Amino acid sequence: MAVEIVTDEAFNEKLKSEDKVVVKYFADWCGNCRLFAPKYKRLSGDERFEGITFLDVNAEKNPDARKAGEVTNLPYFAIFKNGELVEGFAGSKEDAVVELISKLN
Repeated sequence: MAVEIVTDEAFNEKLKSEDKVVVKYFADWCGNCRLFAPKYKRLSGDERFEGITFLDVNAEKNPDARKAGEVTNLPYFAIFKNGELVEGFAGSKEDAVVELISKLN
């Protein structure tokens, strides 16, 4: 599955229409965000995470989505189940992101 870059409007629609969603919040100036992008894309195609929607949100341009994820720092990852925030954290360690996404299974 591909990573979809969404705005506030599309973000809310995705949370309503998808059961399991993981979001990577980023900013254009964030070097660690850019470095993690290929790993995030690879994780979106991992068969362990089939059925999970992967979203990318520019935290600076989408304040509603940022607020929904309770973003504290960047990059920030959040998981949502049935439209509700389950958990989130700031960091760029792949093992921690995999552990977070695994909580949706």
